[in-house]
Amino acid sequence: MTVWIAVGATALGCYLLKLIGLSIPAGLLERPAVRRSAALIPVALLAALTALQTFGKDDGLSLDARALGLAAAALAAWRRAPFLLVVGIAVLVTALARLIGG
Repeated sequence: MTVWIAVGATALGCYLLKLIGLSIPAGLLERPAVRRSAALIPVALLAALTALQTFGKDDGLSLDARALGLAAAALAAWRRAPFLLVVGIAVLVTALARLIGG
């Protein structure tokens, strides 16, 4: 029962957050600093999540096959490879590193 209370509270919180976002005046959202921030914040959040999932382990940091996969993906993205190819290269390099490394 407490899980459903948590789910309901989370849904209500998300709804209220969206409602607050809709009530912000349009003039505030049109400011250049706000527009630049809105464009850069998702990229920064995604990069932080990727770094956390790649290098985080229990209570510390680790350097394993995931880091090699991320490095290969970064290299492929730098070379402007298509997105699916970047993901495929990351998966392949990670799998090969785990196969070789045990």
